[in-house]
Amino acid sequence: MTKRERVRAAIAHQSPDKIPTFFHLAPDGLDKYGESLMERYGRADMKRLLGEGKIDYRNALYFSMGNHVCFLENFPWWDWKDLPPEYKMEDTPGFIPEIREYRSLEVFAECVRNLREYTDAYVLAEVWTSEFEKAYFSRGLEYFLADMAAEPEFAMELLDFITEKNLSLLKEIVKTPGLDGVLLGNDWGSQRDLLMSPTAWRTMLKPGAKREYDLIRGAGLDVWVHSCGDIRKVLPDLCEMGANVLNPVQPECMNIYELKREFGDTLTFWGGISTQRTLPYGTPEEVRCETREVTAKMAENGGYIVAAAQGIQSDVPFENICALVDTANEL
Repeated sequence: MTKRERVRAAIAHQSPDKIPTFFHLAPDGLDKYGESLMERYGRADMKRLLGEGKIDYRNALYFSMGNHVCFLENFPWWDWKDLPPEYKMEDTPGFIPEIREYRSLEVFAECVRNLREYTDAYVLAEVWTSEFEKAYFSRGLEYFLADMAAEPEFAMELLDFITEKNLSLLKEIVKTPGLDGVLLGNDWGSQRDLLMSPTAWRTMLKPGAKREYDLIRGAGLDVWVHSCGDIRKVLPDLCEMGANVLNPVQPECMNIYELKREFGDTLTFWGGISTQRTLPYGTPEEVRCETREVTAKMAENGGYIVAAAQGIQSDVPFENICALVDTANEL
């Protein structure tokens, strides 16, 4: 099976010949360890493609490390432009701020073509910031949560604006030949629970997310969902909405084996290996043991992609990163 086929099998809840992997490093981890990891794992063909400008540094490294998924973050997207100071003050503003668009659909399509031609990986567009994050990035987390509770009309106006803008760009992104899936990021959870009530989530955040999921699935692509924290209360909703893959599946926040038992027929889990305890503070042998245990339990009947629960940061010892990568690739 190709790497792409293994990921698709996992998402279809089938057992591939090899359990797919999808490692990634946070920016500080990549800055600290990128060169050392490239020296240890770098493949000659990936280095050549990197030198020819056919593949970016991160995917050259990650594919060399055994990744079955290639990240693409250079899609055309948007952000807030020159937010006025009063937008992050206590009083709810009476307007929507200006936005700016960036990057090129043509450049994005070329990157997808190159990955499809020169690798056998599953190609994923990573849209980390969707409705909720875009909203609280503009207002600040505390103020936007207060808006949701005390000024729901404004909160919905802002969320609806964000959703419409997202959809206008996603409509073009999903037409890209060779693309396999889209990752949408919204950190709905804290370490202990949702950041808002399930009712508020279902009333204010679910409708826009559902429209985006429908658009992506309607184009024949998979929906990957990222949310940090404990979001167990809305996992039935995500299943009903058509989400395919859930990340980061933090073991410090939720019992990942219970998630597998209750939602494993619908969701594929990507992550689950502790980035708060084992990877930064454990020994290489403890990392190997946890990787084997988590993979064995989570990959039963497909539905699992091996990875650390979050992007690997600079506090993780180099030997622990290698223990994770080597063990996952052996399984």
